[in-house]
Amino acid sequence: MKIAVIGSGGWGTAIAILLSKKGYDVYLWSWIQEETDRLKADRENKEFLPGVKFPDGIYCTHDMAECAEGAELIITAAPSPATRTTAKQLSPHVKAGQRIINISKGLEEGSFLRLSEVYKQEIPRAEVSVMSGPSHAEEVSRGLPTTNVVASADIETAKFIQDIFMDDMFRVYTSTDIIGVELGGALKNVIALCAGISDGLGYGDNTKAALMTRGLAEIARLGVAMGARQETFMGLSGVGDLIVTCTSMHSRNRRAGILLGQGKTLQETLDTVHMVVEGVNTAKAAYEMAKKYNVEMPIVEEAYNILYNGADARKSVLQLMTREKREEK
Repeated sequence: MKIAVIGSGGWGTAIAILLSKKGYDVYLWSWIQEETDRLKADRENKEFLPGVKFPDGIYCTHDMAECAEGAELIITAAPSPATRTTAKQLSPHVKAGQRIINISKGLEEGSFLRLSEVYKQEIPRAEVSVMSGPSHAEEVSRGLPTTNVVASADIETAKFIQDIFMDDMFRVYTSTDIIGVELGGALKNVIALCAGISDGLGYGDNTKAALMTRGLAEIARLGVAMGARQETFMGLSGVGDLIVTCTSMHSRNRRAGILLGQGKTLQETLDTVHMVVEGVNTAKAAYEMAKKYNVEMPIVEEAYNILYNGADARKSVLQLMTREKREEK
């Protein structure tokens, strides 16, 4: 079976390695020829996954047509800012009924569309599914035990993809709640930024636990208002992904938050992290979506104020702590 992976960042590369080790012929597409040349020469993604060598079954290419032609599954792993452009490039090479699964997390800036909606707009003839969960690329590429969830409108498609991905160290569950799985994976990045800010301010485990718990409540409120199922946010793409992103130094969102908490400006923070920090754009999207759906999201609102209105992080924490008392729900 031929599988195409569109996007050679850390996560796309890790998935290519996982599937190649299972015996699939994996075509890994890079957006520039120079990157393809480096991957071919090094047989390793030295920028994102240093020290992890490619299996023989990975073929690196910059030719989108070559990558997609005849693939039984197309895996898209472009960061959210590049999703629309990538979808437009991919579209001419996708046949009717060809299966696409997006494994990136985030929302499109401006439109606030879920990424699967972007692919469906640009490639309406394709069947689009999603995969999410607590899965650092660094650990997946090294074969450490990891569990994710695949969501598709058609449960048989979800099971088909489940069978492709599953092995002894990568367990996959299925779901039909695409909205919930995508929103959990996108919105947890905002809470991870806040958890990092808390660390940067020197606050403790109590503070982070409160942010994670009440942040999850906010995510679930918005998700249900948008048509997701409440129980999805108690699963891998909700609480599972939230835990790993808020607590690990693998998380670029947490690392960015730490810098912000230490007093760096947003631009200084992004320059230091030197990778896409999905939570920054997603904070704006979540803030606007909360207003659109009339959902209370005070943590997201303070994150937005810190990122875009120059609010002092300590004052934002005080604002949250001194809100009107209420029942937990």
